[in-house]
Amino acid sequence: MGFNSIDKISEKYQIKIEKAGFEGLYGIGSIYGEKVILLKPQTYMNLSGISISQLANFYKIDTQNIIVIYDDMDIDVGKVKLRKKGGPGSHNGMKSVVAELNSEDFIRVRIGIGKPTYKTDITNYVIGKNIPEEEYEILEKSTKYAAEATIEIIKNGINTAMNKFN
Repeated sequence: MGFNSIDKISEKYQIKIEKAGFEGLYGIGSIYGEKVILLKPQTYMNLSGISISQLANFYKIDTQNIIVIYDDMDIDVGKVKLRKKGGPGSHNGMKSVVAELNSEDFIRVRIGIGKPTYKTDITNYVIGKNIPEEEYEILEKSTKYAAEATIEIIKNGINTAMNKFN
């Protein structure tokens, strides 16, 4: 879900994500006069913090200026929630980001994917490719909404974005 949202931002602002580095693919551009770096970590999801911290350290990006977009099973399918900061919850990728940045002080755009019917099927549920058509349409709308929310954060700040999108 995060990559799909990043793709929408990339397309709208013509930021090509084709540079390899920091254990990811990234592109540099501008949105409303702000320099942005769009990053798609190419590590396992559970290690995505490595890629984010490498890029943040290289470009000297303060954690408060990092926005992480990701799927969240603890939120209903299609819902998008913004947070200023906080713990990683049960999301292993977010545990990696918090550990690698040594901080919980970064912005999150969480896209709800709901929970699988059976707890033993979590991995297949999260990375599976067989999404029912009506659920796919909901998720497609939510990634567009998440992209818009991220742009609002860049343009007007997290507080304004939370008021508008939460």
